[in-house]
Formats: sequence, C-alpha cells, structure tokens
Amino acid sequence: MNPYVLTILLFSLGLGTTLTFASSHWFLAWMGLEINTLAIIPLMAHQHHPRAIEATTKYFLTQATAAAMILFASTTNAWITGQWEITHLSDPIASALAVTALALKIGLAPTHLWLPEVLQGITLTTGLILSTWQKLAPFALILQVAENAHPYLLTTLAITSTLVGGWGGLNQTQLRKILAYSSVAHLGWMILVAQMAPQMTMLALITYILMTTAAFLTLDKMDSTKTITLASTWTKAPTLSALACLILLSLGGLPPLTGFMPKWFILQEISNQGFPLTATVIALTALLSLYFYLRLTYAMTLTLSPYTIGSTAPWRTPTKRPTLLLSTMVILATCLLPLAPSILTLLA
Repeated sequence: MNPYVLTILLFSLGLGTTLTFASSHWFLAWMGLEINTLAIIPLMAHQHHPRAIEATTKYFLTQATAAAMILFASTTNAWITGQWEITHLSDPIASALAVTALALKIGLAPTHLWLPEVLQGITLTTGLILSTWQKLAPFALILQVAENAHPYLLTTLAITSTLVGGWGGLNQTQLRKILAYSSVAHLGWMILVAQMAPQMTMLALITYILMTTAAFLTLDKMDSTKTITLASTWTKAPTLSALACLILLSLGGLPPLTGFMPKWFILQEISNQGFPLTATVIALTALLSLYFYLRLTYAMTLTLSPYTIGSTAPWRTPTKRPTLLLSTMVILATCLLPLAPSILTLLA
C-alpha cells in the first residue's frame, strides 16, 4: 500500500476514535464511529484476496447495521425526552437498543458471529487493529450509557459472552479464530462490571489490549496462523516460542501472569457487590477459555511437527522487522501482576 494512503488511513482511525471520545452529542459520536469504520475497510481489503474481500464485506454490513441502530436509538431518545446528550439516554427502549448496537459493534455474544469470520479473512496486523483500537470508541460509549442500561441486560450479555467465547474456541484450529473467541470472552468480563465499577472495566480493557497486542505480534513474528504450525516454531525461535506460551497463559488468566489481575479484581468487586452466584458462574466459564490456551501451549511445547523436514530447520526466523514493540508488549503482558496493589490504589 502507498505510504501516503496508509498514513491518511491511520490518521483517520485516530481521528474517528478521538472524535468519539470528545463527543457528548450522539451525532458526533456516530460520525467518529463511521470514520473509524471507513478508515479500516481499505486496510482489510488491500490483499485483493477473495477471503479478505468477503471479510471486509461482512464487517461493513455489520458495522453499518450497528450504526443505523445507534442512530435509531438516539433519535428515539431525543424524540421522547428531547435530549441528544449521550449521558441522558433515559428511555428504556432506546437504552436497550443502543447497548445492543454497541454490543454488535464490538462483538459481544450473541451478536458475535461476524467477528471470527472477519478476523479469519484478514492479516494478523489488520486483525490486531480490529481487536484493539477499533474497540476503544464503542467502549467509550458503553461506559457512558451503562449507567442507564438495565443491569439484567448487561449481565446477560456478559455471561453469554464468556460462555460463547469459551465454548467457541475449544475446537478451533485457526489461531485468528481462537483469538476472536478470546476477545468475546474478555469482553464479557469487561461488560459485567461496566455499571458497578467502570474503572475495573478500563483496567480489564487496557490489560486485554496489552496481551492481545503481544499475542498478535508474536504470531506475526513467527508467521503462524494455524495450530499445526506451532509445533515447529521452537526450531525457528525458541525464546519467542517460550514467551508465546506465557502470553497465551496470561490471556487465559493464569497466575502469576498479568491476565490474572483484572479477573481477580472483577471477581472481588462482584462478590463485594453481593452477587456471589454471578461471580461463581463467570469464574467457571474462565476455565473453558483456559483449556484452549493450554491446548495451544501443549502444541508448542510438548509435541513435534508432523511434517518430515528434509533440510535443517532454521534456528532463527529470518526477519529484519523491529522487535522493540514486541518485547515491550511481552513484558507488559506477563509481568504486571506484582504491581496489582499499586494499580488497585490508583483505581480506588
């Protein structure tokens, strides 16, 4: 892609997200979301591959539907209450419709079906943008409308997402689909406390972005998109393969890695709010996600490649791409748990 075109598209991504962050009016927030959508579509389709075109079309139709629902919800609320402010979404029907539309935008279950198929059809780099940056603007709106949303709706979306994210990833062999279902499960944890403790939602979102960035960069560095290719990665980059195992276990929320911290805080907050049954259910659903992360770790560390290699395998991956961002994300994705007391103090 032409570097000038790429610069304009990346600038538009930043502009759309910033516009949504700074908006208090529904129309301006909708404009920011649309700029985001239109900016990432050329990045998704630049491969000129039928699967990439299909993924781009699915993404565009889904996001257009969600944008139309947001406009309809905001217009309905303005018609009934006379308010266009995002924080004044007081009509129950408009509030439920807006939350559903935002859930469709980020891929919460049961409106998640587009996410695995779209991620499967695009590159790892574009998938990284779709899994991290594209969720910031809708989450900013979710945190603002969560106060007026029905708590049962948010809890249902959260528990359904954790269950679907866990069950959906069990039998997958494509790493991008596994990361998509991982995203669905993590989003459920974030939504669960959006109404009770928004600061916990922000902590979980930031932690998820760090871990997902490290996972995508690691897979891109190892050039792996299928589970079967993980068995031979240790011959190319043994250190990176070991670190990839830690990143996957951190995504699963296994202590003493970074991914355990937000789940620990969220379970503690839910229990303190008087919902022990919800905390128990969502903790059990985390075991489903942990299983397929352990399966990937097993494939990387305890199995041999099924292919017969006729020549000597390269000891290191031949690449000249910079690794500073990758090394930084790996450290943040695995080593932040000792800072949990300090982070909890800042959130209090």
